[in-house]
Formats: sequence, structure tokens, C-alpha cells
Amino acid sequence: MRIVVNHLTRMRGGHVCVAGVDVQTDRHVRPVLDWGSLTPAVLARNRGPFDMAHVVDLGPVEPRPRPPHVEDHVFSPPGAELIERLEAEEFWALLYAVSKPRLREVFGDALVPMGRSSCGAPAGQGRASLGCWRPLRRQAAPWIEKGPDGVLHVRIRIDDGALSRSVPVTDLRLCRDDHTVDPASVRRLADRLRSPAAVILGVGLTRAFASSSQAEREAVHWLQVNNVHLEDDPTWPLG
Repeated sequence: MRIVVNHLTRMRGGHVCVAGVDVQTDRHVRPVLDWGSLTPAVLARNRGPFDMAHVVDLGPVEPRPRPPHVEDHVFSPPGAELIERLEAEEFWALLYAVSKPRLREVFGDALVPMGRSSCGAPAGQGRASLGCWRPLRRQAAPWIEKGPDGVLHVRIRIDDGALSRSVPVTDLRLCRDDHTVDPASVRRLADRLRSPAAVILGVGLTRAFASSSQAEREAVHWLQVNNVHLEDDPTWPLG
């Protein structure tokens, strides 16, 4: 199976998540391990095959769909191989082709407001956990917040006409090598979002967990922005 990488996500514990579009079906695919999580060793900057706009042959895969994470396919990282890197125009055309103007067109009607300002889907619900959303109006810039533990996090305001919420940004390209947020990169992205160029957001639903702010403490697949794609520089790499 070959995919075009369009999701590079920072995860907890120094792990990463990568995903892309199947070149044959235009469906999103998330390569996962049979056990455990991916490490930064799979990234191109560490001599792995994965970076933005890379066409990667995953080798043999085994589908492991479990709603809403229907994109999961088990693979073996040593068997994954970089084939080529798409040019900017071709990559943007792919992003546009798979993107939707409404978030519920990506995730289904299970996506609802959750908590004080975010949104998500109840555990085990939703028709997908990955996609691309095409804002129909100027996208707001991200900002940095300090959590109760003192760790910096990035958030962004999204509004598709039906849902207007504040969600985390987990774009790995906004982080240093040690997985901490790089404020300079966030400021540069904020500046670039003030231009008239079009934007497509790579969006995803987390594995289910309960937020500390929820009174009911039910598990939720929380919405997050995995990546920010800019029309004037769509192949912006991790480096």
C-alpha cells in the first residue's frame, strides 16, 4: 500500500502519529504498530521515510478498523520505503480533492460540542477519525496556552458555520526535536495565516479519554487539528 503523507502529529510521551491518503482509493490510512506507538525514528529527519508530501510504500498491511479509527492499518516500519516527494501543486490538489467544507462531512453526526469549548464524539462513535477540512472563511491564527502542569500547548479557533470551538493543534512541525512547543514556529504560522492564501486543516479524533473538566467523566474522541496546510507552501516539511 502506498500513501501520500498529510498528517504528522505530536503525541504524548514523545511518540508520533503519521497518516496519509491511499494513492489508489483517496481514503485516509493511519499506519500503526501491532503493539505500542510510533517513535520519531520513523521520520525523515531521523532517516525514516515519513515527512509531509512524501509518497511512502508501507509494504504489507493489515486493516484494524475500530470506529471511529477506521483508518488503522498495522504495518512493519522496517518495510516502509520512501518513493518520492510530491511537488507543491500536486500535493495541494490532493489536499483539496479530499477536503470537506463541513466537519461533520468528515466525522459524521457523532461530532458534537463537548466540554466548555471543544468538541468530539462519544467513545466508539464516528464514521472516521482522520480527514481534511477546508474553511470557507479566513482561518483564525493559533495561540499558545500554558497548562496546569506548566507545559505549553497550541490551540486554534475553528468555525465551519455549524461548529465554532477551540481545539488543540498537534502539528509536529510546530515542535522542537524534544516535542516541546516552539513559540517562534507558532508565531511564524500565525503571521502566515494573516495572508489571503487558502488554508486546509488536517483534522483528527483522538483515542477516547475523559477530560479532567468533564463532570460526567465519560470517554470522548476529542477533535484536534493535526496539521495546518498553506496553499502558498503546502509541502512545508518537518525538516
